Amino acid sequence: MGQKVNPIIFRLETVKNSPEWKSSWFADKKKYPQFLMEDKSIRDLLQKKLYSAGIVDTRIERSVKKIKLILIVSRPGLVIGRGGKELETTKKEIQKLLVKTSGKINIEIQVEEFKHSDLSAKLVAEKIAYQLTKRMPYRRVVLSAMEKSMSSGAKGIKIILSGRINGAEISRREKFSQGKVPLSTIRSNIDYFENPSLTRSGYIGVKVYLCLG
Repeated sequence: MGQKVNPIIFRLETVKNSPEWKSSWFADKKKYPQFLMEDKSIRDLLQKKLYSAGIVDTRIERSVKKIKLILIVSRPGLVIGRGGKELETTKKEIQKLLVKTSGKINIEIQVEEFKHSDLSAKLVAEKIAYQLTKRMPYRRVVLSAMEKSMSSGAKGIKIILSGRINGAEISRREKFSQGKVPLSTIRSNIDYFENPSLTRSGYIGVKVYLCLG
């Protein structure tokens, strides 16, 4: 069962050190779909704008006429900018995005630093996908990512590539793993992310499972 379900959602209520809920707010039947689409559009905008900052997680908290965004990034200086200029521009862009649906709303952005980039499944998957688009040898890319994560303190890592790997005519699936990644144990803290790599030869899916203890 652990291999069929998203590992983070599967363990959300059980693991104490697991990530918090991505969105924490309450809404009635009328406003729930509106808030849901707003959260998705906010995350898409931040992912495109702050991609170089290495976004690990975006948490959204709502109250009456106020939205609090908690950004966990590996390079907080790129998000804040000199004198907080970049932070103000992102606030204005989000306000423009929400004017049509929620009107004028107060936005607060809190930036937190994620020190170990090799212990985030999202950053590892994005790095592998980027290197595959640059036509680097896939085995070297995957093995170096696994070694860096294990040396940073991960208990185990599993990476799955699926698609036209290395430009092959027939798509295939390859697994790489080091250490222990117990997917059927609910108590284990597993970080998971999947990301596509759009290479010249075709689509390659990248899945990363990180066991953090």
